[in-house]
Amino acid sequence: MSRTVRGIVCLLVVLMTRTDLAQSPSDASAAERLHALFAAEWDWTMEQNPTWASALGDRRWNDRWEDLSPEAFEARETHQRAALARLAAIPRAELDREDQVSYDVFRYLYETQVEGYQYRGHYIRTNTYDGVQTVQRLADSLRFETEQDYRDWTARLEGFPGYMAQNIALMRRGIAENVLLPKVIMRRIAAQAERLATEPTEQSGFFEPFTTIPATIPPGVRSELAGRGRRAVAGHVQTAYRDLAAFIRDEYVPAAYDAVGIWQASRGDELYAYLVRSFTTTSLTPRQVHEVGLQEVSRIRSEMERVKTAAGFSGTLDEFFTYLRTDPRFFYASGEEYLEATRALAKRIDPRLVRVFRTLPRLPYGVEPVPMALAPDQPAGYAEYGAPDGSRPAYYYVNLHQPESRPKWEMVALALHEAVPGHCLQGSLAQEVTSLPPFRKHAGFTAYVEGWALYAESLGDEMGLYEDPYDRFGQLTYEMWRAVRLVVDTGMHAFKWDRERAIRYFMENAAKTELDVVNEADRYISWPGQALAYKVGEIEIQRLRRGAASTLGDRFDLREFHDVILLSGAMPLSVLEARVEAWTKRKGGE
Repeated sequence: MSRTVRGIVCLLVVLMTRTDLAQSPSDASAAERLHALFAAEWDWTMEQNPTWASALGDRRWNDRWEDLSPEAFEARETHQRAALARLAAIPRAELDREDQVSYDVFRYLYETQVEGYQYRGHYIRTNTYDGVQTVQRLADSLRFETEQDYRDWTARLEGFPGYMAQNIALMRRGIAENVLLPKVIMRRIAAQAERLATEPTEQSGFFEPFTTIPATIPPGVRSELAGRGRRAVAGHVQTAYRDLAAFIRDEYVPAAYDAVGIWQASRGDELYAYLVRSFTTTSLTPRQVHEVGLQEVSRIRSEMERVKTAAGFSGTLDEFFTYLRTDPRFFYASGEEYLEATRALAKRIDPRLVRVFRTLPRLPYGVEPVPMALAPDQPAGYAEYGAPDGSRPAYYYVNLHQPESRPKWEMVALALHEAVPGHCLQGSLAQEVTSLPPFRKHAGFTAYVEGWALYAESLGDEMGLYEDPYDRFGQLTYEMWRAVRLVVDTGMHAFKWDRERAIRYFMENAAKTELDVVNEADRYISWPGQALAYKVGEIEIQRLRRGAASTLGDRFDLREFHDVILLSGAMPLSVLEARVEAWTKRKGGE
């Protein structure tokens, strides 16, 4: 899964005065007015999201966190409504085909965000994967080259208590207005905060940049920077995490839900229906998603039965699951061995990409371990996009915590999803398309991004990577994992399943280890709707591929199809469908 730590900060006066940046001369063309709007809104977006701006290489707000005040949220909603009004005044019919796509993507993005403000989902500041307790990952996305880079980072660290106080204030609002997470989740978050508050300062991810200060900075300055950084981590960051842990323990957990499911929140059913629509970029209802999940689980179980037989296993599917989870032959003895094997696998995948891709990114990627302070609550792997200016590669992070729970048979599918041709390839290609406005290069529509990465797992067949039945079963396990999500996420948040039922359903239908299953179930509890996007997106991409191949016959070119999908950045599935259909029509008329 791809994650870029993002934030929002800006003085209220700035928020209210940025609206005039998109104004164009009255005689400007529709395209000129559109691109003036895009440029102004991107600048505003970066100013609102200084940590995201920093990760993208824009250093203008490197010393700031996001502004989480209630006034800032109100100002953002006002600003985005005004931007939509300016967009509506631009005649779409006068734009060329690509600008019409940009128009549609921008409108969808802002309309969805504006709709969401009313549900107050921003009162939830954490989940088991992401949130204020994981922002140390930001350091991995930044350039630390100059003295100013380090002074900006230190200023950010020194400002962390204020940022934490705003997070806690929003969570208190959640308590007051009944927009909360359950006790089982918040106890895990409190434990994460405790670890961050008590780990040795020199081992903190916040301090790590100070351990590699470039030699181009004078020795005396390096010493001064490191000392100030150490004091900022110990005296500001770790103190703030102690405050978070105490708040969760003393105030939040007592108020939190005993049961799981966002249906318990104020307007919880409406909130969840909105999250389903926004994460999947469709009009699907929770009931419809649940039914799709049940159908996919049944289909994939049949595929698993066939692969089990091909592996020569004579027992039941449940017995095969147990065998795959427990036999020592399927596990590495240490995290170091697992990491080394993953890096070797990446080198085996790379040269096979040309079999199914015509365009490959210039930016390389690396394979690194998940930080150990975060690893116990993190998934098996995740990706981070590289810097658009090429100063930092993309990274595939693998979880080395409890290597006895990381089976070999899932490694190929996981690498295809997170590294190439999944997140690292998709994200880098989008960033390298010079003709796209920035908001499209860096768009993060989950159904597209995660749907592509799940689709990428299936390309292992055409790339000759599923060399034995166990690797193939690993791919089916990962596909089943995403199908199960459709059932258990909707089950818990719309149909009042309890946590134990969700875990049991998961264990009955996928060979994932119990550690992964529990972590996954808690992730769905704490992040309603997000996990639905993977399978919904993958189903749509597969459908578009089948449709194009059926229409074009011998003229269908898989590598060209992948260019059509990838070289316009992430977009809502409805816009993607229109793009593929237009390409199919043009290709058929050649």
